[in-house]
Amino acid sequence: MTVKNNFFSDKERYGDKLPSYRDWILHNESFYIFHYIKHLRYIESLKEKKGLKRILFLFHWLRYKHLGFKLKMAIYPNTIGPGFRIYHAGAYTHVGPNVKIGQNCTFVSGVVFGNKTEEEDNRPVTVGDNCYFGNGVTVLGPVHIGNNVTIGAHAVVTKDIPDNTVVGGVPARILKLKE
Repeated sequence: MTVKNNFFSDKERYGDKLPSYRDWILHNESFYIFHYIKHLRYIESLKEKKGLKRILFLFHWLRYKHLGFKLKMAIYPNTIGPGFRIYHAGAYTHVGPNVKIGQNCTFVSGVVFGNKTEEEDNRPVTVGDNCYFGNGVTVLGPVHIGNNVTIGAHAVVTKDIPDNTVVGGVPARILKLKE
């Protein structure tokens, strides 16, 4: 799937509630979050371009960085799948370069993917499709999170999570199975 299709999938997740200029005038966070994701998608598509497209890449990269500092977010290019959505800005959100997130995933504020130890660990973290991460979720180490998983607020995930489950707690454990 191309980056352009990823952007349109992101747009479809908003439905009738796509941010407008009214949201920009009122400084609503939904406008800034939508544009952060939009500039991230442009960076993904223009990264390998040469010539005049390189200037366009620089513009989108600067906007992406500016909005990232403003919203306290760091989501690396080519880590999130199509249909990605963040509902709130607030606490720091970090998705590193070793993370691969599937399609139609949802974050609330403060989701962080990190290491278990002080040493840098570049082993992959994979997240399946249709996952929901609550407020302040921390994912530590190289784990695999299955499809259709809901992770409750302030959970700390340190082990693999199977498909169709609801998880919560510190450390995270399965609370119930979805049907």
